[in-house]
Amino acid sequence: MSLASSPSLNASDVERDELEVDLLLVGAGPANLACAIHAQRLLAERGMDEATVLVIDKAEEIGHHTLSGSVMNPRGIAELFPDWRERGFPVESEVTDDALVILRGKGKHARLGGLLAPPQLRNHGNLIVSLNRVVCWLAAQAEELGVEVYPGFAASEVLLEGERVTGVQIRDSGLAADGGRKPNFEPGMDVRSPLTVFGEGPRGHLAKGLIRRLGLDEGRNPQTFGTGVKELWEVPAERGRELVGTVLHTAGHPLGADGYGGGWIYGLDEERLSLGFVVGLDHHDAALDPHALFVRFKQHPFVAHLLEGGKVLRYGAKTIPEGGLFAMPRLSGDGFCLVGDTAGFLNASTLKGVHLAIKSGMLAAEAMVDALAAKDTSARATARYDELFESSWAFDELHRVRNWRQAFDSGLLGGMLDAGVQMISGGRGLVKRRAGHADHTTTRPLSESRMTPPVCNDGACMDKLTDVYHSGTVHEEDQPSHLLILDPSVCVDRCSEEFGNPCRHFCPAAVYEWPEEGAAEGVRISASNCVHCKTCDIADPYENIEWVVPEGGGGPKYVDM
Repeated sequence: MSLASSPSLNASDVERDELEVDLLLVGAGPANLACAIHAQRLLAERGMDEATVLVIDKAEEIGHHTLSGSVMNPRGIAELFPDWRERGFPVESEVTDDALVILRGKGKHARLGGLLAPPQLRNHGNLIVSLNRVVCWLAAQAEELGVEVYPGFAASEVLLEGERVTGVQIRDSGLAADGGRKPNFEPGMDVRSPLTVFGEGPRGHLAKGLIRRLGLDEGRNPQTFGTGVKELWEVPAERGRELVGTVLHTAGHPLGADGYGGGWIYGLDEERLSLGFVVGLDHHDAALDPHALFVRFKQHPFVAHLLEGGKVLRYGAKTIPEGGLFAMPRLSGDGFCLVGDTAGFLNASTLKGVHLAIKSGMLAAEAMVDALAAKDTSARATARYDELFESSWAFDELHRVRNWRQAFDSGLLGGMLDAGVQMISGGRGLVKRRAGHADHTTTRPLSESRMTPPVCNDGACMDKLTDVYHSGTVHEEDQPSHLLILDPSVCVDRCSEEFGNPCRHFCPAAVYEWPEEGAAEGVRISASNCVHCKTCDIADPYENIEWVVPEGGGGPKYVDM
């Protein structure tokens, strides 16, 4: 039996090859690669050298779908590899300066550095990295230990026996857009394992279905997300040299007090900058457009000056799980566990999750290897992972900021007040436990929208389609759309009038288009533009869009991102 979180795109009348492994990890991000590395070591220590550990990923090459800011706390990698520096762990630069920059109207700004910088945004001792390069390095370390790492394997469905996960089914390849089989049609294999680790990133397609079916989020807050839009820039060396190792976070323009979010500027080396903008998807405006906010961010004179004379190299977008400890689902069950962003391992106050992802993977490895050794992969056995987490520094860190994101639900000023109280009350804040909400429930009628589109150009402020070109996104055009509208009539009969079809705004890749306002034929989906950020699956006010996995190998190419 297979479980899909939405209608299956796989054929049901074919024979499938089977591959059996001892430990299967779905997704090749930092959490799963750390899990694979630590598990392989532990298996060797127990004399279980014959056990097979397999990591699969939907990207054409490992790292192509990995995106982050990224300033990294080295604590996680130092536990995984105490000699990480000697091994050549890829670091773009070490943080030498940091500040919060308040962007104001009329081109003004205020820089809060040193003791004036908020404690959460002080980054001395941290590293500026390319997460793409980090996961490529981790994959190489894993393979040296004997882990098998297979890119281009898009896991489409969870295999189940009752409520026990027994593996995953790979997406069929060679299906035409109309569902017919092309000459190169090939059924996806069933990969079976007594233990499966889901590390698919935020809003994991398979984990989403498991969480719903098994009630893993019972008693938890709904997860809340932000969408981050990022560009990698080449700038004149005389300016770049001044910014190497600099970490700047911004507040104010263009959001002001109307929403949760902000920008970043990181100096990678003498000629490259990482910059981007994140906005919470619980923003109430029906015309919320993360890419438009990013454009406006770049148009502020403070940012525009830094980019002057430069050119964009790469573009990408990704969602971020911001809900914190109270929004994390139960981490394990019969034959499976959840790690990294899929499980919500992110500290929203410090904007960091890589070290937590690595730690989650290591904790999962300890529990999963114990389960394999005992030949007991039941929910009772895998629950040791939850126990290990609750006694770890990762739990302690997240517990200290357990109410952080939800404190801003009532507005920026109220959130700042509560954040201050949290700092002196061990993370409690003004309320012992704040409730959350699903992002899609906060959208207000279009009549209340205050957002207007920015003016784009061919220089620093590009439109969405130009930016998508810089993401390297490629999909096989003649395949069924992996973006499913569950009830098209809702788009035409309700969403157009109530919310103005927000999908055409919130998607940072211009996937959803309307030939004309309220057109009877509804939305036109350019699925080949999709950068796999999952914003549509989260923010649609009717939960009417389902993101499912496309054929393996399709998607963005986040080289050096």
